[in-house]
Amino acid sequence: MSVPVIAGLGTAQPPSASQDELWEGFFSRHFSGTTRSLAQRIFANSGVTRRQAAVNPLLEDVSDWPTERRMRRYQVEALPLGKEAVGRALTAAGLGAGDIGLFIVCSCTGYATPGLDILLARDLGMAADTQRMFIGHMGCYAALPGLGAASDFVTARGRPALLLCAELTSLHIQPSSARVDTQQIVSHALFSDAAVAAVVVPGGPGYALREVTSVTDTSTADHMTWDVTDAGFRMGLSPKVPQVLSRHVRGLVDDLLARHGVTSSDVDGWAVHPGGPRILNVVERELVLPPQGLAASRATLDEHGNCSSPTVLLILDRLGRATPAARRVVMLAFGPGLTLYAAMLDRQE
Repeated sequence: MSVPVIAGLGTAQPPSASQDELWEGFFSRHFSGTTRSLAQRIFANSGVTRRQAAVNPLLEDVSDWPTERRMRRYQVEALPLGKEAVGRALTAAGLGAGDIGLFIVCSCTGYATPGLDILLARDLGMAADTQRMFIGHMGCYAALPGLGAASDFVTARGRPALLLCAELTSLHIQPSSARVDTQQIVSHALFSDAAVAAVVVPGGPGYALREVTSVTDTSTADHMTWDVTDAGFRMGLSPKVPQVLSRHVRGLVDDLLARHGVTSSDVDGWAVHPGGPRILNVVERELVLPPQGLAASRATLDEHGNCSSPTVLLILDRLGRATPAARRVVMLAFGPGLTLYAAMLDRQE
């Protein structure tokens, strides 16, 4: 039986701005009173130098928009971004849109019906019998269950699958408030926009997807939330998240590696979702990684911020383009639940 392989990745990002520009040009005025000095420190220590925004607050302030207006704008901005990412992934895999048997879209930052899955299938010329799946509100880890579903389809049907992760976090800047809300400051300092597509095929060259696994600690379900409000979607992010990850990440990774007869020293590529600098520090410590073990994750955070679900795929793309390219990769992503997802891949020619 052929092993499912990621045969092509395609990325697309809107224009970028520096963290300093975003602070000076918008957020220094958005936060007021005693909140401003706290926010300035959080922005400065975010690990982010540049971020991308489809709706740039330097040009357009959406913080007082109602949710309906934000959702209409989501369709306008997400469709061309998703089309660009999918086109690049198909080209990299040497396939046409008509070859795709299953099209999966992950997004937690916008909703509409017909959704991106239907509109992109129409605009790209996918076959009428292409199956579709939409994964919403899983947040930052959604790419990994998406890859798992694509892998299962490819294994069962012997046909290619396509995964698209598209997030426009810039649409969800919250209204300004004099009240200190550290969780909102952190999310406004970290989040960014991106779309990444991955084509999964039965066998051939690329990253073979060996396993996707997860663990959820439902006792900490209130630690990370993403609420639909009248003023967009509002992030809830407890400072306790890193310590919850520290309890589970080592066991999750050790068990995954043991099932494949390898150890962490056999892994030369770590694609760890950069929820923030503290998250990466905890993972590095608990997995006893070498100093450069999370270099790709930190570089992605620095250049692109936290893009939610596309981020681990951005890191995988970076690892695959490195010289030499990473041979065995472990992907890790975290989100509401609290949920930890992991995947193991190895490169085959």
